[in-house]
Amino acid sequence: MKPRLNVHISHKLSEKVELISKRPGVTKASVVEAALMGFFSKEFDDQRDGALIRRLDRLTRQYDRLERNLTITTETLALFVRFFLTVTPPLPNADQDAARALGKERFEYFTTRLARRLAGGKNMIKDVLEEISAEEGDFFTPEEIDALRAVREGLSVHDGPPDGKMSDEESSQGEAVDE
Repeated sequence: MKPRLNVHISHKLSEKVELISKRPGVTKASVVEAALMGFFSKEFDDQRDGALIRRLDRLTRQYDRLERNLTITTETLALFVRFFLTVTPPLPNADQDAARALGKERFEYFTTRLARRLAGGKNMIKDVLEEISAEEGDFFTPEEIDALRAVREGLSVHDGPPDGKMSDEESSQGEAVDE
């Protein structure tokens, strides 16, 4: 005789077990036993481990991006402070009160612009990286770029659409390559 196990499950799960057990030759016990066997199987462990590994990989990539952004921010700030301190002469005592007032006004303007930029979802680091990133045209002639695109698409350099026009799909792919 098999051991008896009494468990409490949700109504929703109970309804599913009831529905499946209405099939010919299927009992509630066999459904629960199959579910438990699947839960304790090595395949289930492998699936769970695979999901954890994928999640850890994603977290690692996010961490790497954060670390890169922090490094860029820190270096930018350090370079700015060094430059500012190097080129800014000290003020005479008579001009310091006016300079403090102007500095306070500029700082308020800065914080207002920063708040507006952050509220709008803009990101200065992304903007700067996009601005300084190299384009294909910086390194290749238009003919070389066309040849590279043809190789990506599996065509020879001289092959092309019969009518010389690209389909909408090819056109959108070309735009994705340009970006």
